[in-house]
Amino acid sequence: MEFPFHISLVSFLVLLSIVNPIFATKLCNFPAIFNFGASNSDTGDMAASFGVVKSPYGDTFFHRPAGRFSDGRIILDFIAQSFGLPYVSAYLDSLGTNFSHGANFAAAGATIKPPSSYPTSLISNVRFSPFYLDIQYIQFKNFIPRTQFIRHQGGIFANLMPHKKYFSEALYTYDIGQNDLTAGFFGNMTVQQVHATIPDIVNNFSANVKKIYNLGGRSFWIHNTGPIGCLPLILANFPSAEKDEYGCAKAHNEVSQYFNHRLKETLAQLRKDLSDVAITYVDIYSAKFSLFQDPKKYGFEKPPHVACCGYGGKYNYNVNFSCGSTINTNGTEKLVGSCGKPSVRIVWDGTHYTEAANKVVFNKIATGAFTDPPVPLNMACHRSFTKKL
Repeated sequence: MEFPFHISLVSFLVLLSIVNPIFATKLCNFPAIFNFGASNSDTGDMAASFGVVKSPYGDTFFHRPAGRFSDGRIILDFIAQSFGLPYVSAYLDSLGTNFSHGANFAAAGATIKPPSSYPTSLISNVRFSPFYLDIQYIQFKNFIPRTQFIRHQGGIFANLMPHKKYFSEALYTYDIGQNDLTAGFFGNMTVQQVHATIPDIVNNFSANVKKIYNLGGRSFWIHNTGPIGCLPLILANFPSAEKDEYGCAKAHNEVSQYFNHRLKETLAQLRKDLSDVAITYVDIYSAKFSLFQDPKKYGFEKPPHVACCGYGGKYNYNVNFSCGSTINTNGTEKLVGSCGKPSVRIVWDGTHYTEAANKVVFNKIATGAFTDPPVPLNMACHRSFTKKL
């Protein structure tokens, strides 16, 4: 459901209050963001743990590696900026970290189910994180009392911790699921076999949201998974896959769509089961796919599937030579570096998006045109947590 641009704000608010009475009818007043997910929303967990993010990551905006799997800012950064909040600090980054306005538990390579649930990858460089979704929940569960203990102690660290009330008033964001599908594809499972695993994956996802709710979360902004079949990660490693009219691997994208369908249904039921919660399902798939459908409309080059930071082949991507690594050609070491103008590319490193693409996607989803219910980001809170227009 989309609202035409000429609809008045008053009419929208009235309609929203009738269809979704639990959602805000005024602007949200989020004091903090707590995020769970994988590399698309990681702001430094994996970098702090394993040092995997090197230049040219971060070069566009931060002018240095900043823990993000992009040349600059990611969608989570734009979400935080839109509320006037600082960028969300990675939970595992212990150096100079400020958690006063939230924390990010997302880690690159994270899956919803334990990684031990999946077959061993056929490609040695495909790795999955030990910090899967239930571990992120445990980290957050422990985070709450520990931060409050530090606040009550006082001293120089007290102001770096969130207020107790922030845990109920915060925005809880999720961006995870892509790696569960990737794990199947690279574990020699057929597309049909990966498809069959999805109901159980989504059930695990739903159970995690319930557990965060039990810890006080009331406002959730949950991304579905993107068009995995449009990424060089899939296109380069499964070259015989049937392509759609936009050059994306058709069957792989259909698996993503099925995951998203089940997730949307599950969250709709969860919304009914938890009567005092605002859960927004965000169709990140459609927002991202629109970039591949018409790249020139958004200022991107054709073909849209070519990675900016990569090496070799049709898609400038080789899973064995990742962005920021060095390769040896004829006795000479060469950096796998940036294309030089990431602002005209959609894909950064074969798996993740450029800052330019992330910004376009954020601008699309923030309006509410890609969400269920059709709620703008700045109104996607429980009605108790609002501020005057």
